[in-house]
Amino acid sequence: MELTVRIDSGALAGVAGNNAGVAVFKGIPYASPPTGELRWRPPQPPACWEGVRQADRFGPICPQFIPAPGTFYYEEFYLEEQEQSEDCLYLNVWSAAADAAERRPVMVWFHGGGLVEGSGSLPSFDGEALALHGVVLVTVNYRLSVLGFMAHPELTAESEHGSSGNYGMLDQIEALRWVQRNIAAFGGDPGNVTIFGQSAGCFSVYSKLASPLAKGLFHKAICQSIFLGPLGKLQEAEACGLRFAEARGAASIAELRSQSHEELMSDPELYRGALGLLPVTVDGWVHEEDPFYMMLEGRHHDVPLILGATSDEMTTLAAFDCTLAAYEAMAHRQFGEEAERFLSLYPATTDSEATVAYRDYLGDKFLASKVIWARARQHAGQSESYLYYFTRRPPGRNDAFYGAFHSADLYYVFRTLGSTERPWEASDERLADAMSGYWAGFAATGAPQAEGLPAWPAFDEHDVRVMELGEEVAATALPHAGRISFCIGRILQRDPISFKVDEV
Repeated sequence: MELTVRIDSGALAGVAGNNAGVAVFKGIPYASPPTGELRWRPPQPPACWEGVRQADRFGPICPQFIPAPGTFYYEEFYLEEQEQSEDCLYLNVWSAAADAAERRPVMVWFHGGGLVEGSGSLPSFDGEALALHGVVLVTVNYRLSVLGFMAHPELTAESEHGSSGNYGMLDQIEALRWVQRNIAAFGGDPGNVTIFGQSAGCFSVYSKLASPLAKGLFHKAICQSIFLGPLGKLQEAEACGLRFAEARGAASIAELRSQSHEELMSDPELYRGALGLLPVTVDGWVHEEDPFYMMLEGRHHDVPLILGATSDEMTTLAAFDCTLAAYEAMAHRQFGEEAERFLSLYPATTDSEATVAYRDYLGDKFLASKVIWARARQHAGQSESYLYYFTRRPPGRNDAFYGAFHSADLYYVFRTLGSTERPWEASDERLADAMSGYWAGFAATGAPQAEGLPAWPAFDEHDVRVMELGEEVAATALPHAGRISFCIGRILQRDPISFKVDEV
């Protein structure tokens, strides 16, 4: 791949990857800086530039509070410091295409982090290995937390669409439009784009599959590790925005826009929690309808889809302990006549067993929601769905407790085992080869198949098979089928997911 390319806003000079056959273009602006009067507005086109822009360093990431040093996720993902700025709408491209005339499949990655943290330039998301698998990889930064998702009545009033919030989702859609206009310059095929993401990135994919604004901008999707449920309403989000403004001493949006992002972030707990667990809303524009109900009716954009979860999602997400008494009381309060069935599926005789059982229940809902989704798609006659269940416990760092934790699959998909300090084994190398191969194969053809790897069957509700990705890679029957069946029923009854047993 040539290290100098021209896109619609100017010429770029990239750098060679660790493998000289891969060209890397970092810090490409896909929209104008969302600062000043552009804060809390939809993304605007980037400015053009004269000459050749050096694309040799990542752009700033959205202002955020990263995990504290020494915490689990800090040690896993955040050891390299990254510049933060409201001027954060940048993306990165990896390509091993021989020249721009090639039309390689494109993969666009939306990072996780609860919509409050993360970036597309974390070391674990290095795109070189996937580029060597034949795809052109794009990773995206987008606005987060209050900067990306605050709704407010004044913002709704000033919008021509009668909408506010969801700015981070609009950023992602703008990045997909950039891909359509420019990815051919990197040897990519704008007619063969796969979007993929994990956790909040998975929710971002789910959002695109339901948003009318994203229709036609991608052709396949991969959704890793998220629990799916209904969204909030715009009016609820506006009320959160009003409370945030009041807490910041701002009587208007103009006053809030006059505050620096450091001032907005002066109270970490307020900034992190101002908008609730999931701030994306049914706003009448990005989402005309709730994606959850569209999913149940098989009305998402019809593209091939990979869906899955890890076997121990909650060991890092739910840092609680509960007593046996509280656990049993919760079961009877929440499940009523089904309480005894629940307690037989998730048995516990001690406080510690109760904690594990409740975590297992919450984690099972991640996979159960994917089964619901795949079944709805099959009933609607949509494209094939493919389920997976990631069970490998990355070795080291108390793996007996954490197991196949939420985000454990990322090193394998990107084949970036070296991005974190763990005593990796030969089986990890093999699994990373398999997962990166499956993901790239899916991007190329719409089916997760690759030479030398076991066949991955499409979802069939009459014989549910999942691809187990662990010590061995093989298609198996649905794991914990009785538990998953129970969770499916509870999800369809709109049970919330809670991180504290005393809240349900």
